[in-house]
Amino acid sequence: METIAWLGFSQGLFAAILMFTKNERGVSDKILTGWLSLLAIEFLTCGLDYRVFGHPILTSSFLLFNPAFYLYVQSLVNPAFSLKGIQLLHLFPYLFCRIFAYLAQEPFELHAYLVPDTTLWFRIVFAIATVLSWIGYNSATALTVVKYRKNLENEFSTIESNLKIGWLFFIIVFYNLYCLALMIIGILILFKKLEVVPVHVFNYSILLALIYILSYYGLRQRRLFQPAPPLKPADERYRYSSLSADKKEAIRTLLINYIEKEKPYLNPELNMNMLAAALEVPKHQLTEVLNGDLGKNFFRFVNEYRVEAVKNKLKHNRRNYSVEAIGYDCGFNSKSTFYTVFKQIAGITPAEFENSIKAK
Repeated sequence: METIAWLGFSQGLFAAILMFTKNERGVSDKILTGWLSLLAIEFLTCGLDYRVFGHPILTSSFLLFNPAFYLYVQSLVNPAFSLKGIQLLHLFPYLFCRIFAYLAQEPFELHAYLVPDTTLWFRIVFAIATVLSWIGYNSATALTVVKYRKNLENEFSTIESNLKIGWLFFIIVFYNLYCLALMIIGILILFKKLEVVPVHVFNYSILLALIYILSYYGLRQRRLFQPAPPLKPADERYRYSSLSADKKEAIRTLLINYIEKEKPYLNPELNMNMLAAALEVPKHQLTEVLNGDLGKNFFRFVNEYRVEAVKNKLKHNRRNYSVEAIGYDCGFNSKSTFYTVFKQIAGITPAEFENSIKAK
């Protein structure tokens, strides 16, 4: 067990240092840096427990993991998220239980968990807080990721794999299966008095695996949203108001004129934040006009212009540029995305369209 503790400490600390030196760090990277640092301390104290007390002290790693994971996901998928001092209250249950466990020298021992003594009340409160934290935070985290995934086509004109954040789904499933397994093992030990793998060994082994996963994907994860410029004071009156028909028409005209004149769709990184900033129109109003008046999400709207641009270039392709080169020139950032989107919108592949032109 001590080997696992020192591995967790070294890996958590090393990953936190790497996150701290990551280029273009966003708020989510700062949260992950702090989270990995706290996990490193968790493993350090576990290792020291064996040296000082000869046994592990009751761990509150769940009360750390649950809110930290929630805050990390919120900071990653919510462009309006910002760090505030009040958010430290999410860590209060963790800090309280951690400090009290050391003051009482409460061992991590399930066989005697329900034995009446002076600290039974603390163990019961700890168990209830752990279950509530697991259910509440993980439900909110899962709903946040699902909502983000559903809204992808209203935010981005090009949806790359890193935007889909599938690794977060993997962690949610993996972590919840781990929690269920640990709960079942705990119940068996409490009520059946079975001798199984020591819970603290199982707990810290899985936690070590999660540190490796978080450090690997956290370092690779790019910022999903560039910071959006604040709305001008004149725009504030539209933040919560319903759009009138005239206002919708004005936004629609402004949007189409800008798209056709400035051709921002040629930028493969174009997203809703960038468009809203360029038009000086709140993002939610653009989304309302796109979805309600034009009947298209942002992804479809932008890529229809890209497909039309490709068609026009193919029709006048006197220099015999390749189909892929034309796709890149018109705002697509990968061959696979280009072919998939073109087929969805035009009904045929770019190569088939090019052959139809040559056949005329």
